[in-house]
Amino acid sequence: MSLLEIQHIFKTFREGHEPVHVLQGITLSVAAGEVLALEGPSGSGKTTLLCIAGCILTPTSGSVLIDGRDVADCSARELAAVRRKKIGFIFQQYNLFPALTAVENVEYALNIRGLKGRAARREAEVAIDSVGLADRRSFLPSDLSGGQKQRVAIARAIASKPPLLLADEPTANLDSETGAQTLELFRSLARQQGQALVVVTHDPKVREIADRVAYIRDGRLVS
Repeated sequence: MSLLEIQHIFKTFREGHEPVHVLQGITLSVAAGEVLALEGPSGSGKTTLLCIAGCILTPTSGSVLIDGRDVADCSARELAAVRRKKIGFIFQQYNLFPALTAVENVEYALNIRGLKGRAARREAEVAIDSVGLADRRSFLPSDLSGGQKQRVAIARAIASKPPLLLADEPTANLDSETGAQTLELFRSLARQQGQALVVVTHDPKVREIADRVAYIRDGRLVS
């Protein structure tokens, strides 16, 4: 069974009195253990689709099923629980708390998901170490480079082992070596833990670890 199913998704925004049709009938699915690379030019609707898949945006029409459940039937509280328990996000802008250290940023995310105390700290340290920041655990975001912040964001997303991982340009701020290590980590997460990954990207190297590539142009799936 597909872990993520997106069925006939349309999304329309309004700019003044004019409708802007961002997504036009997108249908795709991602199975557990699969890596899907989502490509397309800037403005094609990739990030909007990612936000709909992650229950951040509501589609104008169509349905999203996560682990077999249609999220359209969920209350606001239930949607929050789906995001908390089922989905890990890697945002292009990091979204780290500036007053928390690298490991505390990851630990806080685990706290929100219900893991507390020493167990949360231990899992946070494992996640931080897995992205190559063992020597940066106690650093604040202001003391980290852009690439290091991105790796903290990745550690935060994978720490609780969510079944669905959504990443928006996760290698954009990484050097080539760290980017390659990050992609290999994604591939191992899919193979060893059965996570489903959707990676919005312009990086051609993502194709090397992807099982499939979907291409969006002008809000439509073209391949």
